[in-house]
Amino acid sequence: MTNYIIRRLLLVPVILFGVSVIIMGMLQLLGPIERSALYVKDFPKNDRQVDGIIKKYALDRPFHEQYWRWLTGVKDPVTGHREGGVLYGDFGYSRSASQPVIDIIRTRFPNTVELALWTVVPMLSIGIWLGIKAAVYQNTWVDQLARMFSIVGTSFPTFVFGLLVLILFYAKLGWFMPGKMSDWANQVVRSPQFVNYTKLLTIDSLLNGRFDIFWDALRHMILPILTLSYINWATYVRVMRSSMLETLRMDYVTTARAKGLTEGVVINQHARPNAMLPIVTMAGMSVVGLLGGVIITETVFNYPGIGKATADAAANLDVVTTIGMAIFSGFILIISNLIVDVMYAVIDPRVRLS
Repeated sequence: MTNYIIRRLLLVPVILFGVSVIIMGMLQLLGPIERSALYVKDFPKNDRQVDGIIKKYALDRPFHEQYWRWLTGVKDPVTGHREGGVLYGDFGYSRSASQPVIDIIRTRFPNTVELALWTVVPMLSIGIWLGIKAAVYQNTWVDQLARMFSIVGTSFPTFVFGLLVLILFYAKLGWFMPGKMSDWANQVVRSPQFVNYTKLLTIDSLLNGRFDIFWDALRHMILPILTLSYINWATYVRVMRSSMLETLRMDYVTTARAKGLTEGVVINQHARPNAMLPIVTMAGMSVVGLLGGVIITETVFNYPGIGKATADAAANLDVVTTIGMAIFSGFILIISNLIVDVMYAVIDPRVRLS
């Protein structure tokens, strides 16, 4: 397994290289003049200014030169100061957010991680529980209700369900609200007295003894958590139900029942652990999607995570930021897939990684 992990880690830069080449190559479909508009908010008024932008950012140079410039940046021959260069940790400057791209990642990614952590628990627990109940009580009203619940969830586009819960719980009832926190909570968090230990607001608020801020932050996350969980519940119920039904027909389950074990022991200790194997891969991919930034959900609820930052950059034709976010999301995807593969081998001894 160690050799497998090392080989996968060695493939990370290769895959990221391929992703970056594809993204940069697609930009070549635009001419130098069109791409020069991506580096300014207001388009220049004369051709001389356009030519200056093209020369400054080497937009008229061959693709390999532009790509190398993006990787290594440009070093001033006089001062020695290097501008840009992904290999040096500089993903460029975001014109839409008016700050370096790396600062956007540092600020927004903890918000996405926090949302993902709070979503994983209800997403997995309720989805798995409903799937098990549907399988155990097959063809009863419990099974029919669970399947109807799953079909409705599968049919709902994410943005439609998000808008519906936003209209109901925010516009009509006023129970929960979009965003990350209220204005008064934001002032407290920005004050010198509030210490950011983990950059995760709910955890830091508890560590600071501010339960009011914890509840305020949780209220702002409940609607996106509900949206993400419900859309995923639909899939988990179907997969868990199918896997559980197949497991319950296995010989070792029949043997366990023949030994006189109670139905609860048969279900929980014999059938459920083996039926959970397909869920491991699904859960890993779901977490990958959450960590990569759930663009639609974060945009609908105005939640300041990686997904919303990417959507804002794309809407403003901020190519530098979009490329940086794509590379970062690709890195998260690769590492998360590796973790999922290793976990699958640990859980199921029959799987061998080589």
